[in-house]
Amino acid sequence: MRVAIVHDWLTTWAGAEKALAELLNCFPQAELFTTVNFLEQDKIPALKGKVIHTSFIQKMPLARTRYRHYLPLMPLAVEQFDLKGFDLILSSSHAVAKGVISDPNAVHICYCYSPMRYAWDMQHQYLREAGKEKGMVSWLIRWQLHRLRQWDYLSAQRVDHFVAISNYIKRRIKTSYRRDADVIYPPVNVSKFRSDRPREDFYLTASRMVPYKRMDLVIKAFNTMPDKQLIVIGDGPDYTKLAALAGPNVTLLGYQADSVLIDHLERTQAFLFMAEEDFGILPVEAQAAGAPVIGYGVGGLAETILNNVTGLWVEEQTSDALVKTVQQFEAHKRDDNIGFSPEVCRQSAERFATVNFTWAIQSLVNKHLAIR
Repeated sequence: MRVAIVHDWLTTWAGAEKALAELLNCFPQAELFTTVNFLEQDKIPALKGKVIHTSFIQKMPLARTRYRHYLPLMPLAVEQFDLKGFDLILSSSHAVAKGVISDPNAVHICYCYSPMRYAWDMQHQYLREAGKEKGMVSWLIRWQLHRLRQWDYLSAQRVDHFVAISNYIKRRIKTSYRRDADVIYPPVNVSKFRSDRPREDFYLTASRMVPYKRMDLVIKAFNTMPDKQLIVIGDGPDYTKLAALAGPNVTLLGYQADSVLIDHLERTQAFLFMAEEDFGILPVEAQAAGAPVIGYGVGGLAETILNNVTGLWVEEQTSDALVKTVQQFEAHKRDDNIGFSPEVCRQSAERFATVNFTWAIQSLVNKHLAIR
């Protein structure tokens, strides 16, 4: 069986790429197609020795650093991939990968992280954060996004079967594409964490420092609770602004190696997460390390955190609501009937273990190939 796996782009090794790695493990014979690849292939075990096909955008000027500027050309780019003769096509998509033109005899399954947020329901937020709400440039961008939405909807009809990373994304696929989807949660390597280490007197948050992660809300909340210590791990465009915002009880460590993040997750009394995420791997990793999670209770987090069992949902995406929930958490810690057991947190995280993802993907593919 010839298998093609199509991924949007390979420029960083983040959550979507970790899912891609497991898809490649499931189908080691697969050839990989992507718009651009600027990763050092030999340094990434999942990519080592793989056949990787890239699009014409790979050779465009400044593509390495400004590949996102070529987004209007990416629909054309993925449609140029020659997938004739492949029996199974797996698109790993949060943007354009699902838009490939497949062989009529092939089965095309899309593992969808999200419809393009910036082209659909979050267009206005992205324009606002980019400072492009007004003027001729704004209208040019809006026109491009309008055309992109048209292509995105039409290309979604080429997919035989959609798989969403959460029920939250399943609903978004239905709204944007009018397509149903199965749900298979992304793989999380829970085995690399211990959950039995003593808890220490600090809270932890970690993320890439970009606006929608709302790390500013966490820092503002702890500025009003000077008796509580907050450690922040991560880097990104907002680092300088967040560092200036932080009070004396807030420590920013910047980017840290995975081993440092794991160490802090295993020792913190709770992990804080205020982003509205499609799934959110870090809150699951925190549970794997035995740490309860205090986070905004919408999106993927409402599916991965058991309220009042492995953490607490924050009702509103505000710093005041977070302060209230931290105070509620500390009251709960003194209640022997709640206590947020590290063992229970770990058991919750096991639902998302890599082995479960592998079994679910292979079962779904076998089912759809059998009824082709």
